[in-house]
Amino acid sequence: MSAVEQYARAHIVTDTADSVDDEHRAVPVALRYDPETDPRLVQITLPGPHEWVFNRDLLEQGLRAPVASGDVRVWPCGRVQAVLEFHSSHGVAVVQFESKALIRFLRRTYTAAGTPVAR
Repeated sequence: MSAVEQYARAHIVTDTADSVDDEHRAVPVALRYDPETDPRLVQITLPGPHEWVFNRDLLEQGLRAPVASGDVRVWPCGRVQAVLEFHSSHGVAVVQFESKALIRFLRRTYTAAGTPVAR
């Protein structure tokens, strides 16, 4: 089993953007999965010191219907986008992704873990 790291572009649509420009343009986001550390978890890192680790199933389910667990919420936004909302003591970050980038990442995580792809 090997770790998966994928970079995607996303739009930060809340006040946690590092600058006003970040609110209006795509920013790089790192998606990581390491089955050796914990095969149930994924990690998302936004620009700056913004990093969240949460259950991979939450990400998958949130592409089909709104779901929440703890400080993370995920929901589909139309046919081609998904929104992830992260709550912390510093505020709320709402990040919009193209769903296909998240689906590609999830498929790679299942391949890395040696489990069948659910989609």
